[in-house]
Order: sequence, then structure tokens, then C-alpha cells
Amino acid sequence: QVQLVESGGGLVQAGGSLRLSCAASGSIFSINAMGWYRQAPGKQRELVAVITSGGSTNYADSVKGRFTIFRDNAKNTVYLQMNSLKPEDTAIYYCAAGISGSTGWPYWGQGTQVTVSS
Repeated sequence: QVQLVESGGGLVQAGGSLRLSCAASGSIFSINAMGWYRQAPGKQRELVAVITSGGSTNYADSVKGRFTIFRDNAKNTVYLQMNSLKPEDTAIYYCAAGISGSTGWPYWGQGTQVTVSS
């Protein structure tokens, strides 16, 4: 089992920055990738960024050049640095973990609200 706890959400003006954190605990040795998803009201959950155990990253087109996913292995924490925020970035942001031998994202955090005002 893997437990994920997000933090760092809040209210920010357009053009501002926020950093989200996702602390992992439990069977972290089994994690092979971690991702950030978001879900805006009335919309489907979408993948924002992924980082693999090898350090490879991938981003949604809508956030490329503005968001950066990175990790601190010593703290078992993955971060999402969000710069140049736009009102359309407003959503609940979720951290997810993929594990070896399993498809998809079997573990999810509780989510953290990000609100960008215009």
C-alpha cells in the first residue's frame, strides 16, 4: 500500500506561482512513476505531468513551459512547480502513483484546490 498526501494549494492571482507537494509513504519501493492530475468543475480529470523512477518527465501541452514536476528522493516527495498561472488552471489537483506490475494509477491522494483569479 502507498499513501499520498498533497499540500500547497491555494488562491493566487493570474501570473502568480504555486508549488504543490505530494508526500509518499508506505511501500514506496514499488512506485515506478508519479503523476499530477487535475479536475476542473464539470470537466474530466486530466493528466498534467508525470515523472518516472528514471527521472523522465512528460507534460500536458497546456502546461508545457509553465509547470515543472520534480522530486526529492530523500523526502519521498514529488513537487509540481506552477508558474505563470492562468484562470483555466483552476482545479483540484491530485497526486497519483503507479507501481511496478500494475497498470494505471492505483494510488491517489485526496486532492488540493488551486484557484487562480483573473
